[in-house]
Amino acid sequence: MTADVKNASGHVGPEGAGLTASVAGLAGRSRPGWRALARVVRLHAASRRVPGAAAVIIGCGVALRIALIGHWDAYGALQLPLVVESLAAATIAITTASPLGEAERVAGRWLPALRLATTLALTALAVLALSLAGYGAHLSGGTLGVLRNVAGVTGLGLLCAVLLGGGLAWTGPTGYLIAGVYGLYTQWHPPAITTPWLWPARPTHDLGAALCAGMVFIVGLALVTMRGARDRVREPG
Repeated sequence: MTADVKNASGHVGPEGAGLTASVAGLAGRSRPGWRALARVVRLHAASRRVPGAAAVIIGCGVALRIALIGHWDAYGALQLPLVVESLAAATIAITTASPLGEAERVAGRWLPALRLATTLALTALAVLALSLAGYGAHLSGGTLGVLRNVAGVTGLGLLCAVLLGGGLAWTGPTGYLIAGVYGLYTQWHPPAITTPWLWPARPTHDLGAALCAGMVFIVGLALVTMRGARDRVREPG
């Protein structure tokens, strides 16, 4: 059996050389595979400005923590977290914008997984940063309120990214912030708005509000994962 691989002088014959080349080829493909994947993830994160978005989200947590040191009345204590949550959600939604437009959808088979991972990671970071900001302080709604509001408002931003484009994805969270502030306003100035679709104005443990926020997030996440933001790159000239 060894004669097929080596000749009498001990040199590797044609079949042995082919086997060696095959093994080397398999090893070569397995190692760069992980490197190539890591490079794709890094390039995707850079093209979506993920490091900058993460810095903004962490900054939102720091700002909220500093603001919670002050004394707020009941109305201001409810408004403050919503403003910061909406800013974090708008930041997440903007990262869906693609610098390559439609061409990227055809060329990138890993795009759905990258979009999903990026959005989930930034959303989790926002919930964590804002929840930690309220640790040991009086954060209206607590961690559950942060989770519900960030998820729901982010979902609105993702829907706007799919319909209007990543560059306009901030319009959803900004517009909903105005509606949410008005909903909170009606709690002190009747008639109060009680619809669960205006979840910031509902109590933290309101099941209907949590379901509405969760539904918006899931739908927005599914659409932006499969379709991406509605971005088109204009031709020069």
